[in-house]
Amino acid sequence: MDISHEEKIILLKAARQSIGSLFDGKEPDKPDLKKYPLLKEKLGAFVTLTINHDLRGCIGYIIGREPLFDTICSAAIHAAVNDPRFSALKKSEFEKIKIEISILSEFKPINNYDEIAIGTHGLYLDEGGGGLLLPQVATEHHLNREEFLSALCNKAGFYSEFWKERMLKIKVFTAEIFSEEETEK
Repeated sequence: MDISHEEKIILLKAARQSIGSLFDGKEPDKPDLKKYPLLKEKLGAFVTLTINHDLRGCIGYIIGREPLFDTICSAAIHAAVNDPRFSALKKSEFEKIKIEISILSEFKPINNYDEIAIGTHGLYLDEGGGGLLLPQVATEHHLNREEFLSALCNKAGFYSEFWKERMLKIKVFTAEIFSEEETEK
């Protein structure tokens, strides 16, 4: 995926303005989508919120059903108020959050767990209710392949060693990951 620095800035600003709209009622600035065709593509994406490097919310869509710009705006709001692991973001926390965006590639099924590349692949477990872990989860938590598979099983509601029983229906994907911290430098 080829996303420009300018497009990253637009999406990060839109995510922040979308969350801000919860407090000030202003809609995010909409860019000229003719100038930025990538923002019109229907791509899966996640928005992750942190405060002092601690997770504060993460919501996304594995499949893009609307233009990427709108997907990011929606995911940002949901990460702020609908992540079941956290209470809704308070206005007093708004200035403290840092935003990270992950734009997902297509998902590809694997035939062997050895095909999983830590630091490159995210995982989607296509069994039961499903479960997804973004590529950065493994590197941020220093997980090896086995630990990553166990974390995926837990996320999907299975016991951690479920993956050892048989080859599960797992799809891998990559992500274009960028954050406010990175673009502010």
